[in-house]
Amino acid sequence: MNNYKVLVLLFLAIWGLGLAQQQSLTVYTGRGQGLVEPLVRQFEAETGIKVNVRYGRDAEILAALQEEGSRSPADLFWANTAGALGVASERGLFLRLGDSITRIPTNFVPASRQWVPLTMRLRVLAYNPAKVKPEELPKSILDLPKLTQYKGRIGWTPTYSSFQDMVAAMIVLHGEARTRQWLSEMKALEPKAYASNPAMMEAIRSGEIDLGSTNHYYIQRFVRAGQNLGTYYFADGDVGGLALVTGAGILKTSKNLSTANRFLLWLLSAKGQQFFASEIIEYPVARGIVLSSNLLPIGQAVAKSPKLDFEKLPLDAALKLLREAGLL
Repeated sequence: MNNYKVLVLLFLAIWGLGLAQQQSLTVYTGRGQGLVEPLVRQFEAETGIKVNVRYGRDAEILAALQEEGSRSPADLFWANTAGALGVASERGLFLRLGDSITRIPTNFVPASRQWVPLTMRLRVLAYNPAKVKPEELPKSILDLPKLTQYKGRIGWTPTYSSFQDMVAAMIVLHGEARTRQWLSEMKALEPKAYASNPAMMEAIRSGEIDLGSTNHYYIQRFVRAGQNLGTYYFADGDVGGLALVTGAGILKTSKNLSTANRFLLWLLSAKGQQFFASEIIEYPVARGIVLSSNLLPIGQAVAKSPKLDFEKLPLDAALKLLREAGLL
């Protein structure tokens, strides 16, 4: 091989290495840093792709995307709630995803195919087994205000996105008037508001309150740590057992489409999905993932939720009712 060919090959090798080193991805996410960062670091280690992450609440991320417009550096929006994903889709922020991605999840893929579910959480009632008998609890969360014996002993998280999605689903299933009535009846019980679900779980554990509506995995994290908290499931199809979907979509502003697709496929891979199931104790959306023994089988968990279009949750209407009730 002559010197010219050697130089050409050396140049191509260096050029290709430079391209690989330049590969990067910018993710805007409403999910917590403690959850996202370990997955991002694993992806970077395996692929050599640098991932830049912007953290914030879903509403903050949506506001940022709207303000940045076509100038946004974001490639992907990874949201904490289906409500936020629906808003992004409605605003035309997402590209339509290919079949290689949307065929993986077994449930909750939206008709638009503009985002893909990554995990599922279930709304449940957390309770202190030393203070509450589960047989006394109602079949529907709509009847929770009837438990007047727990006045001042119930917790809730009105500022939390999953609670807001549940209120939005209540509007879809029962109408604004009934939802407004439920909020009013709940307020009459003088519930204690918490800024986070872990804080509410700690309040139940310590005896400050006796029960509260939450996502299933917050209870399981306390149980895993040896704390005695109970999980109560409402009747199948009740809004109190709403399935809450996390997910992500590729933004039209993306300049790294192939890398964004690769990241989504990695999150939906057996390794990514098993991390969600084992470490976060959320329900995976792909087949063949081992669940915690404390969780309902996936089929039973899905049956707990009412059936509705997650892209059409009226989040703005829910926030309006919560503001009217003085909860935001």
